[in-house]
Formats: sequence, C-alpha cells, structure tokens
Amino acid sequence: MNCQGERWTAEQVLALAPDAASRKAGAKLAGPGPWSGAGACADGGAGAVWGECKGSGSKPYRTVVDLGGQGGPGFHCSCPSRKFPCKHALGLLLLWTEGEEAVPGSQEPPPEWAGQWLERRRQREERPAAREAGAAAGDAEAARRRAERRAQRIASGATELEQRLADLLRGGLASAEGAGYGQWEETAARMVDAQAPGLASRVRELAATAGAGAGWASRMLEECALLHTLNQGCLRVDRLPEPLAATVRARVGVTTDTAALVASVPPVRDHWLILAQRDGDDGRLVTRRIWLHGRETGRMALLLSYGAVGRAPELSLPVGLSIDADLVFHPSARPLRAALGARHAAPVPSPAPPPGGGAEAALRTYGEALRDDPWLEAWPVVLSAAVPVPGEEGGGAGWQVADAEGESALAVDPRCGDGAGLWRLAAVSGGRPVPVFGECGHRGFTPLTAWGPQPVAL
Repeated sequence: MNCQGERWTAEQVLALAPDAASRKAGAKLAGPGPWSGAGACADGGAGAVWGECKGSGSKPYRTVVDLGGQGGPGFHCSCPSRKFPCKHALGLLLLWTEGEEAVPGSQEPPPEWAGQWLERRRQREERPAAREAGAAAGDAEAARRRAERRAQRIASGATELEQRLADLLRGGLASAEGAGYGQWEETAARMVDAQAPGLASRVRELAATAGAGAGWASRMLEECALLHTLNQGCLRVDRLPEPLAATVRARVGVTTDTAALVASVPPVRDHWLILAQRDGDDGRLVTRRIWLHGRETGRMALLLSYGAVGRAPELSLPVGLSIDADLVFHPSARPLRAALGARHAAPVPSPAPPPGGGAEAALRTYGEALRDDPWLEAWPVVLSAAVPVPGEEGGGAGWQVADAEGESALAVDPRCGDGAGLWRLAAVSGGRPVPVFGECGHRGFTPLTAWGPQPVAL
C-alpha cells in the first residue's frame, strides 16, 4: 500500500534538480537495476523514501529523502557529491514515482541508517526555533540598541550617497562615462560599511549602466532618481506610514529576523500551489526563489533560501505540488516575500494552473504593485492563454508572449539567457495558447513555468 500519500510525478522530481547534468544523471538511475532495499513510509506523518544504490565501490550508496520536513524535502546520501539533491536522490525519487512495484510502501519503520538521519533532521528543525525564540526574549534590549546604531550608520551612508549623486548631476552624466569603475566601487564599499547593502547594490548598478549601450544616459538618470527617492525615504523613515517604511528598510538591506517575524505576525494558512523554483548564483551565494499561489486567498508569495557557493539551498518544493501550510509575510507596502511556517499535511499533486489573465491585466497588476513599491523590478503574474512568438535575434531578444485573443502582447525580458527556456515554452505550446507563469516588469516578461499536460519549468 502507498502509506505516504500520493506519489509525485517525474516532472515534479526533475524540478528539484540543481542543474541539467543532475537531471540527466538522475534519469539514468531511475531503473530498479542499481537499487536494493528501496522502500517508503509515512515516517513522522510526512513521508520518507530510502534505498541503496550500487556504485563503483564495494559498498552501495545509502540514500534517504525526507519528503516533507518543515522546510521542504530533505536529502541525504553517502556519496561524495556536493549537489542537493544528488543524482542518487533524484534517481530514487524517479523510481518511487513509478509506483508500488518499483518502491513498495511499508508500515514498518525505515532501516536504522535511514531512521537515524531522519530523526537527526527532525531534531535540527526543532532546535533553532526554540533557541531563537529564547534569545529574542532574553536580549530584546540589546537588539534594540543594535538596531538604533545601525539606523544611524545607514542614515550617514544615505547622506553621503545623496552628496555623491548631487556631484554627479552637477558635473553632468557625461562625466560618469569616463570616471571608471573604481570610484563607484569605493562608494559601494562605503555603503557596505554603513550596513546598507541594498544601497551598495544600486550603486554598482549605476556603475554598470554608465556608458553601457545606446540610451545609457537616460537609464542612468532613471536609476539616479530611484536611488535619490530611496535615500530620501531612508532619511525620513520615521515619518513614513509603517508599510512604506518597512519597504524602504527592506530595500536598503535591513532584514527581518525570521523567528521574530513568525512570533509577531499572524500566519496566512492556505493551500499553496508551487508555481516555480529558480536558483541564482552571484559567486558568493546561491539564492533559491520559490513562487507560490494561495488557492483560497489568491495571494502570491515568494520564499527565499540560501546556500554556500557550490551547494544548492536545502529548501526545495517541487513545481506542481500543493501544500496546506502557514506563510508569514514580511512587512511591506506590497507584501510578497514570506517565511514558511507550519505545514498541516503532506504535499499533494496539483497540476492545474491558477486563474490568470491577459497581457493588459498583467501590466495593470505590475502597475498597481509599483504604485506601492516604486523600486519594484517585477511582479509575479499568470497569463491564462499565451502564445510564444519567437524573435528574429538570438537568445531571448525579440521574443513576445501574445494573448490568444486580441492584439495584446508582452515583450520577453531580453536577459532570458540563451533562450533555451523560451524554446521549451514554444515546444509546450506547439503554437497553441497555454497558461504561463512568470514575472512582469519594466524590462519585460520572464516566463518561469508553462502548463501542458503537466507543469514544465522553463
């Protein structure tokens, strides 16, 4: 019997892979040949899958997957790979998707080696919350003093940056083209010293804009205006409405402690459909973004998790599943980022897309979000019936997603890499309209997931 709930689809498993090479290697291990002792059970109510995979050595690799911890699926394997999940975990899950004959369900507990890891994982999930809650209660005054000192440093940094912008505009934008990157990097470093990493990031964007392509001066003036607005908001944050003040603090780079957030903000419980998952690597940190949509509330949410260079973040939620869970939204004038709280049931497949609209509705949604957060790059939207239109240039340049009816279309963000995801979208569509989820912003539309018979990550 299948005692851990509905099994995932192969597409949902492959969506967990950290890269294309892992997907290919995992698919090669999806047959029963290399596996022994494979099983599955509802350990802890969330479900687990385990098995031993024959490798090149004398001992098989022991692989276990926790299907539903507090932070999402967890993976452990005795192989030396630093990828999460590794090819063995992907192969085991793909084998599990094939049903009872491939990986039988069991009412018995998992083998000792798998059970020990699962128990240690449960304990790790429970300890940080209790420790952080106790620290927050016992050190509230010290935290308040640290926050005041940081606010003063940020204000000093914003004042210095305002002077730098005034000097730039007084001397003319043409002077920025030949100024070189060094002066900008020095200014960015001073913003880091002021504990305002958000300001530092925007300064580096200015440096990258100077002299870059046709129309760079216009783009730079726009960035200067946004940066000036953020500086002024930072210097007057105590006079802003609290939602807008929270947005300014977040844009400057002041983070909210997750334990304090969960303890102080009422959660939003819903059945959350996992819309997309994408990793970004800046050379220092791997950032995983997971977008969700609430079935009852209709709200969009974004979960962020991080991993060291070369290691994927542990939080992983397969696209196309739905979880009954609590989300706690970070304070903002337009709340989107959230923290995953209690999960009330194991994930279940939910292949149908959420309701959406056309291109005009997507632009209107982004415009409304931009009204509340003028520094917003993009906003998640669902196009209910979109047809991809390839561009004449290479990569993602020139592509559009057009409404099935009417004459509206969204230009695809030209930063969409080599266009491989766009061609996957074209393959899913086959010239017919399909639901597409992505981000709509001032640079265009970035498709992330399309729905054919099953959701497909782009």
